[in-house]
Amino acid sequence: MTRRTRLTPLVSLSLLLHPLLAVAWLAWPAAWPWWLGLFLVDHLLLAAAGLWPRSRLLGPNWTRLPAAAAARGEVALTIDDGPDPDVTPKVLDLLDAAGARATFFCIGRQAARHPALCREIVARGHAVENHSEYHRHNFSLSGPRALARELDAAQRTLADITGCTPRFFRAPAGLRNLFLDPLLQRRGLRLASWTRRGFDTRQRDSAKVLAVLSEGLTAGDILLLHDAHAARTPSGEPVILAVLPELLARIRVAGLATVTLAEAARP
Repeated sequence: MTRRTRLTPLVSLSLLLHPLLAVAWLAWPAAWPWWLGLFLVDHLLLAAAGLWPRSRLLGPNWTRLPAAAAARGEVALTIDDGPDPDVTPKVLDLLDAAGARATFFCIGRQAARHPALCREIVARGHAVENHSEYHRHNFSLSGPRALARELDAAQRTLADITGCTPRFFRAPAGLRNLFLDPLLQRRGLRLASWTRRGFDTRQRDSAKVLAVLSEGLTAGDILLLHDAHAARTPSGEPVILAVLPELLARIRVAGLATVTLAEAARP
């Protein structure tokens, strides 16, 4: 059954504006600077919405867990860009030691290179979700066909490896465009960004990353770290490994429980 696509007010207004501008241009060609200006403003707004990872202007976006999950005292730890054969196993061990659960947003090609590791993530009680097939830097500049190929390829790759079909999608770097949301809706995928990120792909000071992720931490927060592409501390340790033990301890002291995004979605 084909899903009916729901558009946001910004996208709906943009779709309505284009034919109106065409008519206005034909009816009052002398006012073309005004029509061109409105056209440019519209496209700048759409572009800005796509460059803001936590924006909901282009479609639904989990920046926090649902109210029911927050009421249960839950937070979500999300880990991007893996699996990484050097870092991910150590992350899994740290999570096991703390009795914590996490959501791994995996790149399809990375998962295909390390399928056993991807299966181990699931076997140890965590979730694997869709972070695109190739994690291309031009993802947000792609048209609907290219975006659909990225989504579908990663869905197939991750489902074939783990036996679990992803239910969530995170765009590379969180950047997207107006074509993405209709594609996600038709596939039953939810876009998830984050509440807090420590920029641990470039911040080498683990204390600063920990502070951003933990100070003022509240139920319902979605935290972002990276197992692949992680920055290294001055001693050469991946930042996530330096941050995770204390972060998990602070979550526990705050009386919060870590859950996967799928678990947080339950009523």
